[in-house]
Amino acid sequence: MTIQERLSPASLYRQCDPAQFSFQTTADLDDSIAIIGQDRAVDAIQFGISMVQDGYNLFALGPNGVGKYTAVCRYLDQYAHNKPTPPDWCYVYNFAQPHQPNAISLPAGKANELSQDMAHLLDELFTVLPVTFESEEYQTQRQAIQDRLQARQEDGLEKLDESARQESVALIKTPQGFAIAPLQEGEVIRPEQFQKLTDEEKQQYEQTIEKFQNNLQKLMRQMPQWSRQSREEVRQLNQEMATFSVSPLFTDELIKKYEAYPEVVDYLETVKVDVIQNADKFLQVDDSSSGGQNPMMALMQARQQQTAVSPFFNRYQVNVLVDNSQTHGAPVIYADHPTFANLIGRVEHEARMGALFTDFSMIKPGSLHRANGGYLILDARKVLLNPQSWECLKRVLQSGEIRIEPLEYSLGLMSTATLEPEPIPVEVKVVLLGERHLYYLLYQLDPDFAELFKVAADFEEEMMRNEANSLLYAQFISSLADRENLHAFSREAVARIIEYSSRLAGDAERLSTHMQPMADLMREASYWSGQNHHELVQPADVEKAIEAQRYRNGRIRERMQEMILRETVLIDTDGAVVGQINGLSVISVGQHSFGQPSRITARVRLGKGEVIDIERQVELGGPLHSKGVLILSGFLGGRYAGKRPLSLTASLVFEQSYGGVDGDSASSAELYTLLSAMSGVPIKQSFAVTGSVNQRGQVQAIGGVNEKIEGFFDICQARGLTGEQGVLIPAANVKNLMLRHDVVEAVAEGQFNIYPVETIDEGIELLTGMSAGKMDEDGRYPPETINRRVADYLDSLAETQRSFLENGKVKH
Repeated sequence: MTIQERLSPASLYRQCDPAQFSFQTTADLDDSIAIIGQDRAVDAIQFGISMVQDGYNLFALGPNGVGKYTAVCRYLDQYAHNKPTPPDWCYVYNFAQPHQPNAISLPAGKANELSQDMAHLLDELFTVLPVTFESEEYQTQRQAIQDRLQARQEDGLEKLDESARQESVALIKTPQGFAIAPLQEGEVIRPEQFQKLTDEEKQQYEQTIEKFQNNLQKLMRQMPQWSRQSREEVRQLNQEMATFSVSPLFTDELIKKYEAYPEVVDYLETVKVDVIQNADKFLQVDDSSSGGQNPMMALMQARQQQTAVSPFFNRYQVNVLVDNSQTHGAPVIYADHPTFANLIGRVEHEARMGALFTDFSMIKPGSLHRANGGYLILDARKVLLNPQSWECLKRVLQSGEIRIEPLEYSLGLMSTATLEPEPIPVEVKVVLLGERHLYYLLYQLDPDFAELFKVAADFEEEMMRNEANSLLYAQFISSLADRENLHAFSREAVARIIEYSSRLAGDAERLSTHMQPMADLMREASYWSGQNHHELVQPADVEKAIEAQRYRNGRIRERMQEMILRETVLIDTDGAVVGQINGLSVISVGQHSFGQPSRITARVRLGKGEVIDIERQVELGGPLHSKGVLILSGFLGGRYAGKRPLSLTASLVFEQSYGGVDGDSASSAELYTLLSAMSGVPIKQSFAVTGSVNQRGQVQAIGGVNEKIEGFFDICQARGLTGEQGVLIPAANVKNLMLRHDVVEAVAEGQFNIYPVETIDEGIELLTGMSAGKMDEDGRYPPETINRRVADYLDSLAETQRSFLENGKVKH
């Protein structure tokens, strides 16, 4: 290979010709497009949405920024708009079992209407019942019951008194109650007079008193029974009056209004019965503060005070859990904080007198309630990070119902009595958004996952770069500019953005579908357009935005380059050294990646045929890097040790590396270094090398080729370009080149060089200026070639080892 075989400037950067576009600015384009390059994912989304069978939930997988959320929302909104609006859901008091509130489903908008009707009914009850029980008719009937009780008691006492007087005793009333006393001539005998009576008279009086005392006790035992009968009559009267006044409110109004909904009718009937049984609760209002107020206003104020103080009346409320009155079509809900309680709802508590209190009115809905009958979008990572959220979601999808319970219950950590709301049946399509590794981990480790999420919408990270897709990109730019009120883009600016998209994709033949960084670039280009007082975004504005991003994120890159230029970190860009080469690596810091040269050195000596990776020995080398080093041993053994032992030990190291090293992109550089060390031929330090190698000596493609070239170029440019400097890259990476303009210009001016190599032999010739040499029919290499020198060196090591063994100087 000769110097003329370096890459031409046209190979380093694929330009986008603005002339291919028929528009002048993006304002001329249709701006309705929002998703590009995701045909496979879109088909999966449309399929998953349309499938109504159980288990056909979706998992949209792909890296952040490729438009998963945008695509899912776009198609869900379109599809959901034509779906029927789901019903409302509400909880009502369970009069039979108060700790188990009942769930009622109503058509959209009806639950809120029922809640308002019940609130209005409560107001009516606080008006109607007091008026009813203060009426003259009621007071007259109640007084009659009381009068009958009193008359019955008095009649019993009078008859007893008459009977007693006939036998010279009388019924008298004392502070301690009723008593039987002896009479003489119609007057009660005083104690001192009673003592003067004969014993016979005393005995007769005592027998008579005892007789009537027993009769009095019988009468007194009957009186509580008469009182109970009287109270029962009052209760029946109250029920009759309450039924008379309340029934029209229910039968003529509410029950008739909701007669099409049997569950509501049953509920209203139980409310009616409970109101009649507890009518007295509506009468316990304090009117002492009414003063001279209007009676109706005073009554309303008293009612508000009563309901505020007593939670008893909460039982007549309706807790509207889901109100779809403003929903058109099926709901599409995105839950950005999918905790256990936020998914299935919760029962809140209120502190009262140092204790926690709750009732059915404190039941709050979760995202699954709001999405019932529609679609729920969740971030898979957030769901998995929240305790029990994943298990809760699976349980809902498997059971087809939402059961509200505290997290402590699901974990078996609490046995305190609380509400157990009736489960609500659920019909929801769940869409998870997440990265690929989450999808494959769940698929492999969770046996339920494959049954519940049968549709995978796999989002592409790049698409083909052609005229059709370039036009789609322009339409996307137009859509974003219109949606976010950005400046319109000239077609030349669109062409520059498309070129940057290829750079972001790391491939001149592809366009990136990572729309988040592309959208950020468009926003920033529009900003700089405004700063430069341009009506349209021009290529210079796009370039300014790119350079501004690079500068904002470039502190670490500049500091590391500064350490090289100040020779704190040793990197040579001229001269030639045996067993030393400039390798290239990529460092990623946040969203910014840059290339960095590293010195790689090799030392060889007599040994037992192993290549020692110093990075691995000190546990700084990753498995991929270690694999690359082991491949070197396979290459050396296969090429040079077919008929002789490989009697050397070689050590490789990344000099001045203080962190982890991984990847095999430096394996070709390490092999060049070994060949230089074994052959004694120096390597030109004006070159840097990247590329992996296999055991046959073929140079293979690597990632980050643009950043690596630019990283070495920046160092050479800072020291002064000589025309001798350059980078060796795998030939397979030529299609990935989308280099910065200053690098392309330097190559065009002959100040910098980029060489594609396919084999190690091609690379070593460039690096040393000496022919690699090809093995002849006798199995030998031509003299004064790299391979001949390496073979001769290995022969000398083998001979030395043999002589040591023969002389007994090596102990086994």
